[in-house]
Amino acid sequence: MAKDSLPTGTEAAREAAAVIQWHPGFCSAVEFELRKNRDALSFLREYPLTKGPLTADLLVIELLEQVDIDNEIGKIFRRYNLFEFKSPEDSLNIDDYYKTLAYACLFKCSGDQTNEIPAEEITLSLVREAFPREMVHILTHAGVSVERKYAGIYHLRQLSSGGGPVVFPTQIVVTGELDNSTHSSLRILTNHASEGDVRRFLAAAMLVTGQGEQSNVDSILQVSVSANSQVYEQIRRDSAMCQALRELMKDEIQKDIDRAIADTTAKVTAKVTAEVTAEVTAEVTAGVRAEGIHTLVDAYREDMGLDDQTIIEKISARYDLTHDQAKAFVLPHAV
Repeated sequence: MAKDSLPTGTEAAREAAAVIQWHPGFCSAVEFELRKNRDALSFLREYPLTKGPLTADLLVIELLEQVDIDNEIGKIFRRYNLFEFKSPEDSLNIDDYYKTLAYACLFKCSGDQTNEIPAEEITLSLVREAFPREMVHILTHAGVSVERKYAGIYHLRQLSSGGGPVVFPTQIVVTGELDNSTHSSLRILTNHASEGDVRRFLAAAMLVTGQGEQSNVDSILQVSVSANSQVYEQIRRDSAMCQALRELMKDEIQKDIDRAIADTTAKVTAKVTAEVTAEVTAEVTAGVRAEGIHTLVDAYREDMGLDDQTIIEKISARYDLTHDQAKAFVLPHAV
């Protein structure tokens, strides 16, 4: 196993995690982390860097000058703060670093006027669960200092003069090393979350009141529950935490109920529609067939002068009818 990799559990767990939408949960976790400065920040997800499909995972914009961010992740912030997030299954290598740097350069050039977005107002945050040892090794050999400023947060600084790979203030956020007392929202975005981290997040989440914050909690939990079903099953055995979990996820649960009702209604409607359509089709087909038989009976009788018994035999053979069924068409009043 590579030094910067983490265990991902059983093969079944890895297959389940492959379909988890990690990025919405990450963006919600960053908003949750920075919720104390919510009014001073703008969060733009999947921010388009060009007119094409190229996007940054998250752009956080400071709306006010000299905002004192009450979170270690935001201490590096300037006006425009780009985030690149890697899910537990993804690596963070040197090419990813330069790709993110290219994103920042594209963003710097995206203003309507020359230098509308100053380079000194841009920061980069690369986020991953495990420390990217190989990437850091290459950067340090390129004259970059990687300093641990806080638990799980490393700031990059260019030591050599004459340029280098650190163009903008940059930090690496290692979610698995973050302080578990204050960063539970990011720490539970993994496929092996600890029960303690989950409980701490649930406790913090129960204190939020705003609709936007509740939406972030729902998004985080949706990802974390999908990736850590066994942990949440264990927590559900705790009646108090189970109630808290149900309360926090009530909107998501209601959505699931609404989806189930809608799906059931659609299936019932489709079945009824199919049955009605089949019944009407059968009635129309039977009507057309009867009209054709009556027309043929008239032709046999009036144009060909056949007697009733002969006509009965002919339509009985032609339409695969019993004698009585054929007789009903030829002699309806006699049946």
